[in-house]
Amino acid sequence: MHDDRSLVEARLERALRQFLRPAQYGDRVPLALSAWHAPGEPVPVGQALQASYEPFTTGTAWGKPWSTSWFRIEGRVPEEWAGRLVEVVIDPGFTGDGPGFQAEGLLYDPAGIPLKGIHPRNRHLTVGAPARGGEAVRLLLEAAANPAVLHGFEPTRMGDVLTAGDGPIYRFAAADLAVLDEDVWHLVLDTEVLSELMYELDPQRPRRHEILRALENMLDALDLHDVSGTAAAARAELTEVLSRPASASAHRVSATGHAHIDSAWLWPLRETVRKASRTFANVTALALDYPELVFACSQAQQYAWVKEHQPHIWERIKEAVRQGNWAPVGSMWVESDANMPGGEALARQIVHGKRFFREELGVETEEIWLPDSFGYTAAFPQLAKLAGVRWFLTQKLSWNQTNKMPHHTFWWEGIDGTRVFTHFPPVDTYNSQFHGGELAHAERNFAEKGIATRSLVPFGWGDGGGGPTREMLEKARRLRSLEGSPTVRIEKPEAFFAAAEEEYGAHAPVWSGELYLELHRATYTTQAKTKQGNRRSEHALREAELWCATAAVRDASYSYPYDALDRLWKTVLLHQFHDILPGSSIAWVHREARATYARVLAELEEITAEAVRALGSGSPVVLNASPYERTEVVGDALVTVPGLGGAAVSTGPGPTVRAAHDDGVIVLENDRLRVRIDADGLLTSVRDLAHGREVLCGPGNLLQLHPDHPNAWDAWDIDRHYRRTHTDLTSAESVELVESGPLRATVRVTRAFGSSRITQEIRLTAASRRLDIVTDVDWQESEKVLKAAFPLDVQAERSAAEIQFGHVHRPTHANTGWDAARFEICAHRWLRVAEESYGVAVLNDSTYGHDVTRTPHADGLGTTVRLTLLRAPHSPDPETDLGTHRFTYALLPGAGAGDAVAEGLALNLPLRRAAAPVPEPLVSVDDPAVTVESVKLAEDRGGDVVVRLYESRGGRARVRVTAGFPVSRAEVTDLLERPLGEAPPEIELRPFQILTLRLRPARQSQGTGREGQAVKWEPSQAL
Repeated sequence: MHDDRSLVEARLERALRQFLRPAQYGDRVPLALSAWHAPGEPVPVGQALQASYEPFTTGTAWGKPWSTSWFRIEGRVPEEWAGRLVEVVIDPGFTGDGPGFQAEGLLYDPAGIPLKGIHPRNRHLTVGAPARGGEAVRLLLEAAANPAVLHGFEPTRMGDVLTAGDGPIYRFAAADLAVLDEDVWHLVLDTEVLSELMYELDPQRPRRHEILRALENMLDALDLHDVSGTAAAARAELTEVLSRPASASAHRVSATGHAHIDSAWLWPLRETVRKASRTFANVTALALDYPELVFACSQAQQYAWVKEHQPHIWERIKEAVRQGNWAPVGSMWVESDANMPGGEALARQIVHGKRFFREELGVETEEIWLPDSFGYTAAFPQLAKLAGVRWFLTQKLSWNQTNKMPHHTFWWEGIDGTRVFTHFPPVDTYNSQFHGGELAHAERNFAEKGIATRSLVPFGWGDGGGGPTREMLEKARRLRSLEGSPTVRIEKPEAFFAAAEEEYGAHAPVWSGELYLELHRATYTTQAKTKQGNRRSEHALREAELWCATAAVRDASYSYPYDALDRLWKTVLLHQFHDILPGSSIAWVHREARATYARVLAELEEITAEAVRALGSGSPVVLNASPYERTEVVGDALVTVPGLGGAAVSTGPGPTVRAAHDDGVIVLENDRLRVRIDADGLLTSVRDLAHGREVLCGPGNLLQLHPDHPNAWDAWDIDRHYRRTHTDLTSAESVELVESGPLRATVRVTRAFGSSRITQEIRLTAASRRLDIVTDVDWQESEKVLKAAFPLDVQAERSAAEIQFGHVHRPTHANTGWDAARFEICAHRWLRVAEESYGVAVLNDSTYGHDVTRTPHADGLGTTVRLTLLRAPHSPDPETDLGTHRFTYALLPGAGAGDAVAEGLALNLPLRRAAAPVPEPLVSVDDPAVTVESVKLAEDRGGDVVVRLYESRGGRARVRVTAGFPVSRAEVTDLLERPLGEAPPEIELRPFQILTLRLRPARQSQGTGREGQAVKWEPSQAL
């Protein structure tokens, strides 16, 4: 037989494109339109119902960027359409871009009840199925003129309403009543399912040819000039090939509806409120027609928005949950970045997410659902387990540039040894459309073939929302069991995870440590002020909770600000979303984020000040929100302050720091360090006096400027080739000694480069072994990256970088592709490199991006640590990071892991000056390896004190926790403060183990003068 496959396939594709798809709608009549263009920001439907509308015709331009227009749509179903499936079909000017990245809308009935979202792949609203004929149609369309922003990563001003312009960007194409020809519609779906499967089958397999001939017979039966009249006969030609069941060994796909909705990205936060509403309206409507639908939806924040702004849709969601069509997933407030949020913040993401789902929907979520975040901290497995989470899902690792992950279903082991059962769907998308190519890829790609048999496929339009469509559900029905294809079963993610763990859990491999994404490494740096706002807000929340809890325990009349702290935490958690904190959103998002962080910090300062005032009046004191004792210069005094407590300010003799000029070099020296700064403002020597060794093996605090032109994804990526070219910024306009003791010594260095200017104050204080570098930058560069380099005379095989509740080690070499791919890494407050008995840490107060390399020098091998300070990409924000910045980083010689932890906290939690009695610490621990992460009152508002602590050095710890108040009961709890058992008097912790304690104050003792008395509890039994 002659091979005519290509001819038949070409015939099929043209028939689909030119005849079948256009014939899905038969008769059409236009609907009447009138419009009201809302001024300014979006308004509630009630206001739109009261507005004055003007006649509007199709073909008219509308919608300046980011504006909203409301359209009244009116008409009547023709009487002769009785008995037919009649729909409203709307096209407000859709472009070729996918759903969520252009115009979109929400349809309301005349009373203002939301009905259904409208987007390019879901344009219809059913009027009658079947219609009676003569029905009046009256609808209101809220149409959002959202511009497409991302075009080849070219700079655009469309990313901010302030710069996007006033010209209309859409032209209203159509608003019709139309008859859906169900035979044609089903024929199109039959044909798509079979042809997509056919193209994936090996040409040597008979099944491919059987499908080809069936499709050929279908085309023969179809009159292309009478598609509607011959569609039923054409479908009959496909019945037999569609009815062939899948083989017993076919890969098993568990499919769940999905609509990844970025809480902000190429649109502002306020638009995500509407995106969620449109998508959720679509899903709840779709479930009425397809009862088998299960829609998995994460991000409690988006539910909360819909509950507030669209109560009708919220009630439909609750009913869908009861009926089993809706599966709340994810256990988190938002799908956050999973590298940069602090430990307590990441815990609160889970606490607030799980609490919302349980209290509002009666669902105890059991999975972390992060398909799109840019890498995953090795702290996650323990946090998940402590919150009652059993499973973890991600998709983003399929984007790795260099190395392919070896597993799709595996146990993920965290830094403390906790494991969580993890799935990485081999379909390599969280926006599946049930295309045959996607399912075939999932089967071919699945790494566990031969041992495991199933994988998960999230289906639905996403990123900008949209969700599943009826076409996807129809395809799933055809793919339930179809020869040559994986089987498809729509079910809840928890059903998949339970079945996968039962089938494979005992044999699944283990991945230990972080899940590093070999892409989007610049997200540790881009939009520096957003990152700084996050860091400062996290620490301000920590401090506010500590002093508020202290005030509440010490003074029964003080009212703990539960509501304000809850609201502020949720604001900070929202801004940790994986396109806000990483810096990959449009200019509008980051402009608003900067303003939001300023408000958060101002309110937290007032809350903290009020709590401190509640402690009483008194002489000048210094308060320390860090859990570690510290000795620092405060004003004109050197003060030692206990952790989580305070100390009086007093002056007197003590250690000093000196400064002098020495043959063109400025020397700063205290009893710990001797620092030499040359005429160019570079550190030529840092001598650790306590250890008798030089710290540097080259010029320290060397600023280096690189061109920064990633191949794609400008805000997201820093590509390895940036290292090939750089400029050392060694020329200084001025180097001045501005403080010379006895408590502070400071050298001010000013440099100009390009269009930018930088001033740095190199500070050494009495009794400190930390050298601070306070930096002010007027950054006006274009597509450059600024690094600060410290070549250290330390031969380090690996670096240790602080992450949430611990630290992670990474090789300093590039022996393997996995090692080489980590050329940019994330660290929180510190990064340390060490030899067997000596280490040096680099600290920071707002920087996350770093790189570490091995550095040969004349006397041996050193290690260079660089902080990535600023970038200047042009997409999606064309003015990323331009302007002034102020931040601090520091060098800490002779640092063990514990020193890095304590000094990193000190740098990020400045001492607070107040006039108050000296407060005794509310809690203290007797092992410095144990770090107190948070002290607060319990979320149930019962007045108990909750303390979260962890082993922070990577070893075993045995610790006694002492309360500075009478305690009637002490319990160990999970992250959500649910009791696990009584706390023993002495607690043993594994490396990096997190523990949450709940301490019940002995309330009868309050007001008796016993406040502040340190007591130990004696529980009836140990854990």
